[in-house]
Amino acid sequence: MIRKFFQKFFYYLIKGTLVVAPVAGAIFVIVWLVATLDGALNITEHFLEDESGHPLYIPGIGILSVILLLTLIGLIFTTLVTAPIRAWLNRTINKIPLFNTLYSSIKDFTEAFVGDAKKFNEPVLVIVNDMGLKKVGFLTQKDLSSIGLPNEVIVYFPYSYSVAGQIVVVSADKVIKLNMSATDAMKLAVSGGVSGLESTKGPAIDPAK
Repeated sequence: MIRKFFQKFFYYLIKGTLVVAPVAGAIFVIVWLVATLDGALNITEHFLEDESGHPLYIPGIGILSVILLLTLIGLIFTTLVTAPIRAWLNRTINKIPLFNTLYSSIKDFTEAFVGDAKKFNEPVLVIVNDMGLKKVGFLTQKDLSSIGLPNEVIVYFPYSYSVAGQIVVVSADKVIKLNMSATDAMKLAVSGGVSGLESTKGPAIDPAK
C-alpha cells in the first residue's frame, strides 16, 4: 500500500511539474526581460530622489519611455520624413565603416520579423539527400540571378532551442512549401519538433512556387 501511495504521489508530482514548468518558465523569462530592460532604460533615478536623497526608481518608467519614444519616432518618420530624406540618411550611413555593416544587418533582421516585407513568413521543407532526409526552414530569397545563381534560393534553418540559425543556397526544385503558419513552423523548428503541429490542418505539403 505504501508503494502504491508513493507511485501515485510521484505520478501526480510529475503531472503537476509538466503543467506548471512551462507556465512558470515563460513568466520568469518575460519578467526577467522586462525587469532587465526597465532597469537599464529607466532614467528616473538620474533625476529624482527620495526623502533620504537616494536615487528614486519607479518601476515601469523605462519600458514606458522606450515605447513612447519609439512610437514618436515612428510617427515622425512616417508622416514627416520624405523618401528623399530617407534615401539620403541611408547613403550617409552606408559611408560609415563598420557602423554600416552593423546597421544594415540589424535593420534587415528586424524588418524580417516586423517590417512591411517580412522574410520569415514562408516555411518550407528542403530535401537534403536521396535517403529521404528533409529539414524545416524559411524561404528568404527566391531569386539569386543577380549573383549568377539562377534557379537557386536561400533558405534559413533556425537551430532548435537557440536563437541562432544557418542559411543555405539550394536548388529551387529541392524546396517544398509547408502548409502551416510561419509561427507554427518556427515553434516546430525551435522546439526540436516537440511543438507546432497542434493547430496544423489539411495536407502537409504543397509544391513551392
